[in-house]
Amino acid sequence: MFYLSIIVKAGPGDSSDSLIRKFQKKIVEEGHVQEIRQRSVYRKPSELRQEYLAEKRRKIMRAKRFGN
Repeated sequence: MFYLSIIVKAGPGDSSDSLIRKFQKKIVEEGHVQEIRQRSVYRKPSELRQEYLAEKRRKIMRAKRFGN
């Protein structure tokens, strides 16, 4: 598990609800929620490899389709 400090500073007119929303937004932006979900279930290395290759294929097909 990882532990990073996330700091949200209160502005002059911020309520506690707005600070909580800022905190939640910052956590999602930094990708902590996604990483915690991924780490909650063990995935075999072969599954990870298949997902990686599938993503690579999708990117290639998208590049062909849109002409990048």
